[in-house]
Amino acid sequence: MASAHFELHVTDTVQARDFYGDLLGWRFEAMGDLDYHLVLADGIGPDGPLSGALMPRNVPAPPVGTGPRGAVISFRVADVDTVYAKALEIGGEEAMPPTDFNGFGRLAYIEDGQGNIIGLMTRAEEK
Repeated sequence: MASAHFELHVTDTVQARDFYGDLLGWRFEAMGDLDYHLVLADGIGPDGPLSGALMPRNVPAPPVGTGPRGAVISFRVADVDTVYAKALEIGGEEAMPPTDFNGFGRLAYIEDGQGNIIGLMTRAEEK
């Protein structure tokens, strides 16, 4: 069993599965008859150290551009700039452009089209 679990609350689970599948290579497994979709990816899954899911939002999504709406989950990627550009191409919106942080690396925030902001990060030693 995973030691931590995240849930991304989305307006449209089909669109969100397409977005995250294309952006981060995630696969999904529906949980029974529920509109609840477990994330399956490297290091993410029911048997890994981290599990996650997409689930329908139970309130309207906050307006685009209003800043973080809760916890921001940042995902390690090989190249922040490339993945950030891809996010914008496939329907994401800019929340914070790729920025260098001394002693850490490069980080960007994008809006996923579902009312969530996620981070994309590359540590300095991985550049």
